[in-house]
Amino acid sequence: MPVLTASPTLGDLLKFELNASYTRETVTLKAGSRYPLGSVLGRITASGEFRLSSAAEVVGDEGAEVAVAVLLDTVDATDGVVTGLIAARGPVILADSALVFDASIDQPTERAAKIAQLATVGLVARTTV
Repeated sequence: MPVLTASPTLGDLLKFELNASYTRETVTLKAGSRYPLGSVLGRITASGEFRLSSAAEVVGDEGAEVAVAVLLDTVDATDGVVTGLIAARGPVILADSALVFDASIDQPTERAAKIAQLATVGLVARTTV
């Protein structure tokens, strides 16, 4: 019998949200990537576009190294910029196991730093079951 695996859903990521009209925004995502549900995003200062928040500053994408939002849907931006729905401010509680980080985030301290950055805008990651 084949093994079936389900993709993560918004319910796997979003555990509490006070008011979606307040906490969510539609934003432009930088071209060239697929962004899975739960992507931890930073805002590029020059363009205002969002991309995965890296561990350090990336030339041309300055500002995005600070995590400020979490993507609430899956978005394919490989062929060009697209819009996506984000949790931009809290109060929001997210499942930390459902967060998706940039490939440069490969140490527990870097992951903890991104989670702390999200908490400054009210996006709180919690261990859930």
